[in-house]
Amino acid sequence: MRSKFLLGVAATACAALLLHSQAAAAAPPKPAKVAGQLFKAWLADDPAAAAALASPAAVKTLFAYTFRAPDTGPHCTGGVCDFRHTSVTVPGGLNGIRMIVSGSKVTRVYTSRHLTKPSAAAKWLYGAYQRGDRHAALEVASTGAVKQQFKVKYDPNSTPHQFMGCSKEPKGYVCHWYYEGGSVGMHVRGTKARGYHVSFLTYVAD
Repeated sequence: MRSKFLLGVAATACAALLLHSQAAAAAPPKPAKVAGQLFKAWLADDPAAAAALASPAAVKTLFAYTFRAPDTGPHCTGGVCDFRHTSVTVPGGLNGIRMIVSGSKVTRVYTSRHLTKPSAAAKWLYGAYQRGDRHAALEVASTGAVKQQFKVKYDPNSTPHQFMGCSKEPKGYVCHWYYEGGSVGMHVRGTKARGYHVSFLTYVAD
């Protein structure tokens, strides 16, 4: 009787262990692992390996990165994983590469951008605002500027801001946007060689 009881306990334990193993195998890998594997494939200049880990658009964006490789990461919050620079200054609030991980793949990659015209940074930020994409906004703007821009949610039924060009100011450029009731100045910093980014915004009411 005792031997049957022990065999039953052992069988139950084996079944539980098997179910646990199957559940672990079925669970998707952690975002940090997926992002880290894609980052290594990029460092190895291996698009084929990267294609197995990310969407075509994510691979294209990552392999177009113009700055040196970030030296820390991945730093993940949920499915958002960042690789950051500590030894080089790049434009924007991302400070490197951001990967959006879903399941076992990176679905999208955002990167610090090297934009050679002040107007390009201003237009990129406003376009990201229209799409409601803060990650894209951080590619070309400081964290503070993005907070200012996204303080009020974009209303697709409103009249879009009109871009009126950029003019020089003591520390860089200011790019002007006009709308009914006032205007926004996007203050752009940087150089053509280093790239431009939006540093902060100012508002003028009519």
